[in-house]
Amino acid sequence: MLRVTTLNLNGLRSAVSKGLEDWVAAAAPDVLCVQELKAQASDVAGRLQTLAGRPGYFHFAARKGYAGVGIYTALQPSDVVQGIGVPELDEEGRWIELRFDTPARRFSIVSVYFPSGSSSDERQQAKFRFLDCIEPLLKRLAQQREVLLCGDVNIAHTEKDLKNWRSNQKNSGFLPEERAWVSRLLADGRWVDVYRRLHPDAEGEGYTWWSNRGQAWAKNVGWRIDVHWATPAVAAAARAAEVYKAQRFSDHAPLTISYDWAV
Repeated sequence: MLRVTTLNLNGLRSAVSKGLEDWVAAAAPDVLCVQELKAQASDVAGRLQTLAGRPGYFHFAARKGYAGVGIYTALQPSDVVQGIGVPELDEEGRWIELRFDTPARRFSIVSVYFPSGSSSDERQQAKFRFLDCIEPLLKRLAQQREVLLCGDVNIAHTEKDLKNWRSNQKNSGFLPEERAWVSRLLADGRWVDVYRRLHPDAEGEGYTWWSNRGQAWAKNVGWRIDVHWATPAVAAAARAAEVYKAQRFSDHAPLTISYDWAV
């Protein structure tokens, strides 16, 4: 069984100070995909290079205290790919892919962090550029290898995926163009939303992010924007999903899915 967790940290050092490492040791995921490191290589070197005995692989943003993604795992990759090959976007540290290739199978695990467009129209346009660039990459990857992509995509796909969908239809993260992009990606069957495969009708319990404003956490006014998307064979191997909410390491909650899948 392969247990894979994804979590937006909202700062690696902050999340570790709130008990993340002890939780990882107890929950024992084989792979921990993390986003929004808000750290540089010099910040991670030494103390944070490993987490609960799991070595880390990272793609840092050029800008200090911003974005960045990583994967902690004791599994040994055959190759590591940082970025998607677009300098403007790769400077923000949004993609790291670990490849586990054998003569029998080509398999990748990706940690990805889609831009948020909520701060300005300029950032929303950067988000759209990211979507335009990553769509052909995802389609090509799905043709070439088995893939499990985990991360914060900053898009709630359907009305089931956020509490206040009516009032958010003009807000970044639930815009018609963003939702249509996800629908298009999933439509041809090359990619599967694994949580939705396991829980097609679930509402509420699948949320992974809550605003720090008001009583969003207390009232469970959340969004499901942290995902596992996988190629069909990997998705079919999913057996159970859990959103962990007993502790808070950031404004996101860890999403863990177990797969009957060997690496």
